[in-house]
Amino acid sequence: MTETVHNWEDHGYLATYIQKNGSFANLRIYPHGLVLVDLQSYNDQTKGKEETDRLLDKVEEKMKELFHGNIKRVKRLPAILRGGAIDRYWPTADGRLVEYDIDEVVYDEDSPFQNIKILHSKQFGNILILSGDVNLAESDLAYTQAIMGSGKENYAGKEVLILGGGDGGILYEIVKLKPKMVTMVEIDQMVIDGCKKYMRKTCGDVLDNLKGECYQVLIEDCIPVLKRYAKEGRMFDYVINDLTAVPISTSPEEDSTWEFLRLILDLSMKVLKQDGKYFTQGNCINLTDALTLYEEQLSRLYCPVEFSKEIVCVPSYMELWVFYTIWKK
Repeated sequence: MTETVHNWEDHGYLATYIQKNGSFANLRIYPHGLVLVDLQSYNDQTKGKEETDRLLDKVEEKMKELFHGNIKRVKRLPAILRGGAIDRYWPTADGRLVEYDIDEVVYDEDSPFQNIKILHSKQFGNILILSGDVNLAESDLAYTQAIMGSGKENYAGKEVLILGGGDGGILYEIVKLKPKMVTMVEIDQMVIDGCKKYMRKTCGDVLDNLKGECYQVLIEDCIPVLKRYAKEGRMFDYVINDLTAVPISTSPEEDSTWEFLRLILDLSMKVLKQDGKYFTQGNCINLTDALTLYEEQLSRLYCPVEFSKEIVCVPSYMELWVFYTIWKK
């Protein structure tokens, strides 16, 4: 390998090693004692990974020898595979990088509203990902149960409105509970089409038809629908908002998503019965500032409300998720 060494006096050293096949390594030595070794190579075979592991084992042994055992800690990170046919890396809501055990791209289409991916995970089954956000996996019944009230509600004979929910999970579970009527408003037909084919463990057969004995699915923007229902005086026992998580931004005056959330909240309260309940997801438990700001928005609605929250582990999110129950005072 061709070696090049840079010395920055008080800022340590950088050595680069380049091989004829295009592989290269960087060795960075900092004055305070941190030593970083990065190796980048092109290979798509298990054999190449095994060779790399053996090489890194030798590097560790040599470093320990050179430092006469004066190494406090050695940490080797798993290889990041870039440019592969399958994207296995998806960030958590609070910005941590997670490598999923994705082994197949099941569905990948662009609708007029968003990119829709359904990827297969060995652990979680098929996962719905919308415009880069992990939405729901077949393993995530905990999410659906939480946004329905965690089994504490009686839906029998009730009027229910679902905003979003194109994966069909909420609709499928509520229909089992014998409601009077469930109306689901989903803007993106392509989400429904993808999920009814590839997320059947989540939605069952409920998306095969847009109308059933006790449900109807409207392919519309929910805001005009909510305004229409409010004007008509139509009221619901439950409103379940499965549209979007609480924005990460903590500047509601500058982020249109906050304005959208406030509008949805106000309109939902107008169609919610006095003794009804409104369920929605919040966000990752680590996003305390955003969650606090969301709770502050609840005090600015046209009518006074109270709320409670629940923290649930959603398997495919790999983080704890906050869910809200809101009701009129």
